[in-house]
Amino acid sequence: MKKIVFVLLAFSISLSAQESVVDSLEIQNLEEVIVSSTRVKENIPIAFNNVSKEDISKRNLGQDIPILLNFLPNVVTTSDAGAGIGYTGIRIRGINSQSINVTINGIPYNDAESLGTFWVDLPDFSSSVENLQVQRGIGTSVNGSSAFGASINILTDKISQNPYFEAANTVGSFNTIKNNFRFSTGLLNDTFEFSGRLSKIDSDGYIDRAFSDLKSYFLQLSYKKNKTLLKFINFAGHERTYQAWNGIDLQTLENNRTYNPSGLYYDLNGEERFHENEVDNYKQDHFQFHWTQSISRNLTSNLGLNLTNGKGAYEQYNENGSEDFITRKWLENQFYVVNFNLNYSKKKSNIILGSTYSEYDGDHFGETIWSQNSGNIEYTDLFYNGNGLKKDFSNFVKSIYQFSDKISVYADLQLRKIDYETSGSTSNVDELAVNKKYSFFNPKAGFNYSLNDKNKIYFSLSRAFREPTRSDFENNLNIQPEELADYEFGWKYKSEKFYFGSNLYYMNYKNQLVLTGALDDVGTPIRENSGKSYRKGIELETMLKASNNFDISTNISFSKNKNIDYKTNFNGEVTNWGDTDISFSPNLISSIAFNYNPKKDLNISLLNKFVGDQYMSNTESVVSKLSSYSTTDLNFIYSFKKSKYFNEIIFTVMLNNIFNKEYVSNGYYYTFDDTWSDPNMVTTVEGTGYYPQAKRNFLIGFTFKL
Repeated sequence: MKKIVFVLLAFSISLSAQESVVDSLEIQNLEEVIVSSTRVKENIPIAFNNVSKEDISKRNLGQDIPILLNFLPNVVTTSDAGAGIGYTGIRIRGINSQSINVTINGIPYNDAESLGTFWVDLPDFSSSVENLQVQRGIGTSVNGSSAFGASINILTDKISQNPYFEAANTVGSFNTIKNNFRFSTGLLNDTFEFSGRLSKIDSDGYIDRAFSDLKSYFLQLSYKKNKTLLKFINFAGHERTYQAWNGIDLQTLENNRTYNPSGLYYDLNGEERFHENEVDNYKQDHFQFHWTQSISRNLTSNLGLNLTNGKGAYEQYNENGSEDFITRKWLENQFYVVNFNLNYSKKKSNIILGSTYSEYDGDHFGETIWSQNSGNIEYTDLFYNGNGLKKDFSNFVKSIYQFSDKISVYADLQLRKIDYETSGSTSNVDELAVNKKYSFFNPKAGFNYSLNDKNKIYFSLSRAFREPTRSDFENNLNIQPEELADYEFGWKYKSEKFYFGSNLYYMNYKNQLVLTGALDDVGTPIRENSGKSYRKGIELETMLKASNNFDISTNISFSKNKNIDYKTNFNGEVTNWGDTDISFSPNLISSIAFNYNPKKDLNISLLNKFVGDQYMSNTESVVSKLSSYSTTDLNFIYSFKKSKYFNEIIFTVMLNNIFNKEYVSNGYYYTFDDTWSDPNMVTTVEGTGYYPQAKRNFLIGFTFKL
């Protein structure tokens, strides 16, 4: 790794030393170079949405980034605690977070072993986001694990030319309180800027005892001179959340939907109690360095370095017959990343060369901290102790060539090599010995055609491979990588007052790792290879500016998501279920937003979200069905300009689920074999769990700007 860093540094220094005879780029353009290698523009044939800081700020009152993206096309969001604070999740095109690539300033954020994204580890991170881009499908080549349904590319705060100080405060339902402070020195001597944020969020959650105690900060030191931009960034989060990932059964959902079974035990008198410290406690620190250099009029480079440290545990009270004991399951890891990109751009062509190396080293271990009637348990004993080491090296080249005013062609080639080893035990496997090496070639190509100034069509064909996770290997050592061929065809119409976009997609899988619906002993969703499967659909977006102060935005997605000849064990024998719906993949998702500005400083928005029926199993079991739901939110934003003490005061009210709907956005499904009721036969028993979401609730925010 040190050799790679040295080579990249030396190469960058030699390039930056070349003489340049052109004017320097604007600082904003240099900052965009940081993420340009993983982002797309209008001339690239990929379905995407850009979300600006202004878009984020309208609903940024403490909820996680997935919740803020809820109204984008083909998106479903979930919240364990029920109100968008704490553990949250996002699915795009029915694909869960393990298959959604997330980068922050081009640095992979997905956990290298689980491939998941734990937004709770970065509370209030949205307050430090300049903009983000969501790509659907395979998308463009990214750093880190391949995108198998979507990618989320985040750019953090840009340099502020002027100094500022802001204080943002939120109060709301479930005793929710958020306080943050943001500042910037502005650009000092036209060269340096120092900025930052400090945040604290507390919420009891909609679900009983599902509290969140969240702290975070973001610090950035920037240097820009002529054609050079340097950024040192440090951000961190510390989350302490009461566990709410166990869900509840159907009977409890109907009778007491906020009940939380986590931490339940019975005292010596047989009374129901809950363990006070049944919490997840985890801290994550990120250190990034970015060097962007304008080498000439046509050539720019970017070097990115990253170190992420994570450490934490979750505590559980366990009852096993007459034995009671409390355990802590720990994760301690380090994640190193080196990115280097070279961008060559001329009038008709743009070429990007990219290289990424990452190394993850994670320790997993469990300890018993208390016991009662438990025999010979020693508190110093680790009841499991294992390690995972993952190295990921990828190189890609992307090219966009403008053949004429009407036609542009896109090509993208990536070679990715992975080396993954595990050793030791896990909480449910005595010895997990994985030694896998993968080489994946991920090609992509397509074209854009401009019919006229208002109409464009595009087509792309992409192929990608993706490795299994640590949990996948725990559940099945013979699990296979998944393979995807993605076909996308789109048409966009844009006039001064109306926009219409349509995107047809067909995603053909081999060995897709689909969710079975079940969870393992640490609450991780269990996946399995489904053989052949596909997802196909159409995504439609519109925006109508009806007048200067009123506009309507809508999107709707129709899809068909199918396993082909799906087989599982049921009632003691292998059953071929035929073509079945893929789990957690609704066929209809839609959003609509009405935005009204009766005057310049006042905005009123009415937003509706609909998610169709979906199954939590791959067998279309009626037991596993999640019913469709529709929610409606109402937002008010009023800005007071130039008061006596402040430059601006922003007052925000969010009324969520205003019609007080009872709905469930997520759950789990499991089966087990009953062999004791009748010794002569095996009967498969089905069970489910549910995560109910909050009924009517509110958040009120005040932001003061100096």
